[in-house]
Order: sequence, then structure tokens, then C-alpha cells
Amino acid sequence: MANTKRPKLLLLLAVAVVASWLKTYITYKTSFNMAIDNVMQEFILFINPLCFLLFIYGFSMYMKTWKGTVRYLLITSTIMTIILYANVVFYRFYSDFITLPVLFQTNNFGDLGSSVLSSLRIHDPLYFADILIIWFAAKKLGEPAVKAAVRPMFRRIYFVGTAALLVLNLGLAETERPQLLTRSFDRELLVKNLGMYNYHLYDIYIQSKSHAQRALADGTELTEIENYTSANHAEPDPEMFGVAEGRNVIVVSMESLQTFVINNDMNGHEVTPFLNSLTQDEDTFYFPNFYHQTGLGKTSDSEFLVENSLYPLSGGAVFFTHGGNTYNSMAEKLGDNGYYTNVMHPNGKSFWNRDMMYKALEVDHFYDIESYSVGEGDAVNWGMKDIPFFEQSADLMAEMPQPFYSRMITLTNHYPFTLDEEDKYIPEYDSNSRTLNRYFQTVRYMDEALKSFFDDLKEKGLYDNSIIVMYGDHYGISENHNKAMSMYLGEEVTPLMSAELQKVPLFIHIPGYGEGETLDTLAGQIDLRPTILHLMGIDTKEDLQFGTDIFSPEHDESVIFRDGRFITPENIYAGEMCYDLSTREAGDPAACEESMQKVQQELKYSDMVINGDLLRFYRNQPVSGQELELREAE
Repeated sequence: MANTKRPKLLLLLAVAVVASWLKTYITYKTSFNMAIDNVMQEFILFINPLCFLLFIYGFSMYMKTWKGTVRYLLITSTIMTIILYANVVFYRFYSDFITLPVLFQTNNFGDLGSSVLSSLRIHDPLYFADILIIWFAAKKLGEPAVKAAVRPMFRRIYFVGTAALLVLNLGLAETERPQLLTRSFDRELLVKNLGMYNYHLYDIYIQSKSHAQRALADGTELTEIENYTSANHAEPDPEMFGVAEGRNVIVVSMESLQTFVINNDMNGHEVTPFLNSLTQDEDTFYFPNFYHQTGLGKTSDSEFLVENSLYPLSGGAVFFTHGGNTYNSMAEKLGDNGYYTNVMHPNGKSFWNRDMMYKALEVDHFYDIESYSVGEGDAVNWGMKDIPFFEQSADLMAEMPQPFYSRMITLTNHYPFTLDEEDKYIPEYDSNSRTLNRYFQTVRYMDEALKSFFDDLKEKGLYDNSIIVMYGDHYGISENHNKAMSMYLGEEVTPLMSAELQKVPLFIHIPGYGEGETLDTLAGQIDLRPTILHLMGIDTKEDLQFGTDIFSPEHDESVIFRDGRFITPENIYAGEMCYDLSTREAGDPAACEESMQKVQQELKYSDMVINGDLLRFYRNQPVSGQELELREAE
């Protein structure tokens, strides 16, 4: 009797592999903005899903029944589709690929509803088409009358061929991008060369490795890192050190605010009139060349940078993955100097694991949504509107013991940038991007809220004895909206310009100072901790931190992004190209080589501190007699 099961099983296997392979490749081309520079890169992108799909679907040949085979292929296809589709939705907002820690941040999902819904598209069911194709093919083929297993020899040949394809893929990828697997911070490179599914396997390996680092760490790794940070310490400017000593410290994280709206208009409408006025204010230092340095943790990453002067992780939010670590935060430092430290944010206390992380940062109190009265019309999709938030926060500050350190996180200017009609001070923009169109309106609302906050501080008698630091926490308009941004800016958004669009405004306002100015100093969020502490007259020379005081003559004018891009006064490294800022053209890659080595070293050291929880040793390590004598001599 003829064996009818084997050809039907292999035909169904072929249908499953080809359907999922082509769907994945089409998704690459239509849903992700991955730059392809040559034919070889396109070929690698085309074949990279295949080896994983051949491998995972190949286990269907071990199923003992036809129904078992069909069930395995359908379940596997569904899991692969969920992974792919999750990345599609995530990419629409973050322009990045999802990681394992982010997948397990389920406690955040309830607050993400409006953002997720805004990222859905009417054609999204097409991402599940291969599941239907496999089901239809199984029905069409029908269950064979005769049972027969696939011969062991064929299975061996099949998996050896799959392994050979993987070796080919890795070989071509390594040729095209040497040392690919050392660049785990660049997820686009990994997906482009390894494939979506292999990238997630590699991500699991990286996350497991980071957990192992903590278990194996013993503190000996600190010596090299401490020597590096000590050598790069910037002594404070004597004229600026302690100029705000004893004052209250108010740090405002301005949600999704980018510098391109400052001193700019939208169709004749001034977008940030209050902040524009501060750029000319005699009590304000304004920094137009200041950059966010966040990763996947976005706002929580900016908090982490500001508090610790450490870089965020590449694979997830430190607030979630390492909330139990030991830190030496700015809150702790100010607390040790007599400050009442607190964070004010009208959202749930568990979002981004803040309730646990703030304990690790030694914040005295967290004023979450339960600390505020959300009246009718006061709510926005992510929590409380900025104007009532600032009004009630000023009331809370008036009751605080002084001096206090309050770090405030705004909410209204958050994706998907929606507002009630009565809160719209200017009309929408008229591009093809609804996100960018609405963005200008929510920025304008936040600007109005900040203006009223300054008035409230004056009314409460808090203004004159405070220093107010305001910074943008991360980008609001991702690279997915480059076409609309090109329309607004009047020129194409190139990789060089995309890097420059990561600028976020920084304002340091010292009432009564009288010598404020606009400073073109190149700096990033990692520099805020030493800058603020030095303004308060608190030394940081013994602290393990990677930022430097922005006012210091020794300030390191370079900015490192979590994805490996970087900016120096001479060059920008972006899109795997080294741009000469004097010509704004791609130049000699060798010009970026020295800076590239520093970038990789600094990110590596910061990751070691976090993954190994090394500050638990740094804070408590004994000081030898010789070290004590050296410190006293200094």
C-alpha cells in the first residue's frame, strides 16, 4: 500500500514554513523602518527568518498522528505570530523592538490602553494570515488513510540542512557587520541580521547572562570602573558651586518635550510662549544642545539617569529589571544633607515599578495619584492633567518641611497626545501624521501649566527660596513620523538630523540670580546629577557616576545614546555612519573610531554596575589606612 501520510505531512510542513517565512519578510518591509544599504543586506534580511522557522516547525515530523501534527503547526504559528505582532505594535510607538523584560511588565498594561489602541490598524488581522493558510491547507489535504512516520535519515538531513543555513546566515551577517553579537544594545542590527525570532532567543541569553552577573559579582570589578570615573571627574566651577545652597530643589520632568518646538511656531501659532520667555530670562540658564539618553524605559529611564548618572540598560527598564539594587541616588545624597525628598506623579504607584524603585533610591515619599483629588474634567488618558497637577502639588509643597527636593513628572503631553476641547490653546497641525498634528496642542497645554506653576510657587512664598530645573524626558515624535517631521521642518530628516532631533530642552532657573544666559554646551541627562548637586554645594568627587557638571570647565562635551549612537563637538555617529559636523556630510569612519571605543567602554562599565549590583560593594567597602591618608592629603 502506498505511503500517503509522508508526502502530505511534508507538504503541510512546507506550506507552514513558506507562509510564515514570507509573512515575516513582508512584515519586515512594511512594518519596520530598517535601513538596507546593499543587495547583500537585503538577502540576509530575506533568509534570516527561514532557519528558525525550519527548525521550530521541523519538530512536527516527530508527531505521532496527523491531528497532532496539525495542532503543533497551528499552535507554533500562533505563538510566532503573537511575537511578531507584539513587535509591530511596539515599534509603531517606540521605533524599537520589544525585549524580554518589557514583555513581563504586565503590571503596566492596564495603564497602556489608550496608547495601544492608538497603535492598532484596520489591516492588522493580515498578520495572522499564515495561521489560516496552514489550517486551510490541512483541511484541503485531509487526514491520510495510512499512518507512517518520517524516516530518521530524512529528519537528520533536514536538521543538518537547517543548521547549515544558520551558519550561512551568521557568516554573511558577520561579514556584513563584524562583531555583531557584541552589539546587543543595537536591536535593529540584530533583527536585520539574525532575524526577529533568533533575536528573541539571543535576548533571552543576554537577560540570563545579566542575572548571572549579579550572582557571580564580588566587587573586584569595581576597581577598574572606579578608576575610570575618577579619572573623568570634572571639578565644579568655583563661581557656580553652591550658588543655590540651602534652597528647595524642584526638578520637573517635561513629558515628551523636544527642543524643536522651543522658540518656534506652528502655522503662525507660538507653541511654547512661557518657555520661550525663559530662554531670555536673567535668572535662567537655557541649554539648547541638551539630549535625552533614554532606552526602552523612556520616562523611567530619564528618572534613572537623573538620579544616578548611570546609563539605562539596552534590553528593558532598569526600574523594572533591577528595582532591588543598591544605588547612590541624588535623592539619597540630598537626604543626607537634610532635605525632605519626594517624587510627585499623578499615576498609579506601581506603574514602572516606581513604588519599589523609589525605596531603592531612598526617596522619602511618593505622592502618587492617591495624593491628588481628580475632579470632573481633571483626568487625561494617562492620569491627571498638568494644570490641576501643578496646582495641587504647590499646595502639597507649602506643607512640606524645608528644604525639600521634589521631582515632578508631568503627564498630559504623552502619546497619543489627546486633549479635551477646552484645553486646546492652538489648532492642530495639518500633516499626514495625526500624532504630530496633536503633539503641538499638548505641548502648548503643558507650557501653560508650567506658567501657572511658577505663579503658584510665588503665591505660596516658595519661589524665591527654590531652584527649578526643567528638562524634557524623551522624544515625543518617533522616527516613524519622519515624513511629517520633514514637512514641518522644511527638509528631509536624515540619520544625522534624526540624532539631532533627540535634543530635549533644559532650563535651570535660579530666582534672583540675575546672570542667566543661553549656553550652547553639549550635554545629556546623565550630567544632571553632578550639575544639580554642585549647584547645591554638595561635592560628588567620591561618587561613582558617568556624567560631569555642565558648568565645569572640565565638562566632557560628548553625549552617548543607549543604542550606540554618539555626538561630540566634531562628529555624530548615527546610522552606522560618521558625520563631520563642520560639513554635515558622512566622512572618514576613522574619525569616530576613538570615540566609539570610549562609548562601548562606558556603556559596558555602566551595565556592569547595574547587572552586577556593584554599588552594594562600593558603598560599604572598607577604606584602607593608605587610602585614608591619600584622601586627607588631597
